[in-house]
Amino acid sequence: MRQWTVDAFADRPFAGNPASVVEPVGHWSDDGWMQALAAENNHSETAFLRTTDEPGRFDLRWFTPAKEVPLCGHATLAAAHVLWRELGNTAPTLTLDTASGVLTVRRLSVGYEMDFPVDPLTRVATPEGLAEALGAEPIEVWASRYLIAIMKDADTVRGLSPRAGAVLRFGHGCLEQGQVVVAGLAVPSEDQDVVDRFFGPGCGIEEDPATGTARCGLAPLFADKLGRDTVRFVQAYPGRGARFETEMAGDRVLIRGQAITVMEGRLRITT
Repeated sequence: MRQWTVDAFADRPFAGNPASVVEPVGHWSDDGWMQALAAENNHSETAFLRTTDEPGRFDLRWFTPAKEVPLCGHATLAAAHVLWRELGNTAPTLTLDTASGVLTVRRLSVGYEMDFPVDPLTRVATPEGLAEALGAEPIEVWASRYLIAIMKDADTVRGLSPRAGAVLRFGHGCLEQGQVVVAGLAVPSEDQDVVDRFFGPGCGIEEDPATGTARCGLAPLFADKLGRDTVRFVQAYPGRGARFETEMAGDRVLIRGQAITVMEGRLRITT
C-alpha cells in the first residue's frame, strides 16, 4: 500500500500544509490502525479513501495525530490531487462522501476548487482571558465551527505567539472546542485581502499551517465585510504560508488552491 505527502494550498514544495494520503482501498482498515498511522505520519491530517462502484466517487475520512475529525480542507485537496495526478483518475469532478456530507472537488486550469458547506456565524462577546491567551486584544469575536478572533490588522495576526495550549479552553458555543482562528485585514496594496492563523490544540495541532475548513466561516464573514463574494486569504504559519481564494455560492463556499506532491512511500505494515 502506498501513501503520498502532498503540500496543499501551495504552489511550491515545503509551503502550505503537508497531508498524508493513503492509497484507496475497497474497505476501511481498522480505526485503531488508521489512528496509529496518522500519529506515525505526524502531519496535521492523514486522509484515507475507500473506493466505490463509481470511478469518480470515494468515501473519505481524516485523522489528526490525536483523533478523527469531521471535516478537513487541506487533506481533501491533497486527496483529490493524488487521485488525479498520482493515480490517473479521469473524472473531471470528484465526489467525496464524508462525515460532513457530500463534498466535491473540481479541476481548474491551475489548481483545484472544493465545494464546502458554509458554517454558521454568531457574533459573541470576547471571552474572558482570550486576549491574554493570544497576546493581543481582538476587535471582534465570532462563534462558528471554530472561535474566530478578528484583530485590528494583518501585522497583529503575524506577530502572535501564544503559549502552547493557551486556547484550549476557548470555543464555547462553537462546533469544535479548543480551536481558534485569528484573522485581520491585509494592506490593500498587497496581493491578499485577509491574513489568518489557526491555533488548534483541541484537535492535537498546536498551530496548523493551512486550514481549509476555517474558510467555511472566514469566507462569509469577510465577503460581507468587503462587500464582494470573492476573498483572497493568506494563512501566515511562520516559515511556510498558504494561499486560498474563496467565493460565496449561497450556503456553500468554493475554496480554490494548488497542491504539489513532495514524497511517495510504501507501507510495509497494512491491515
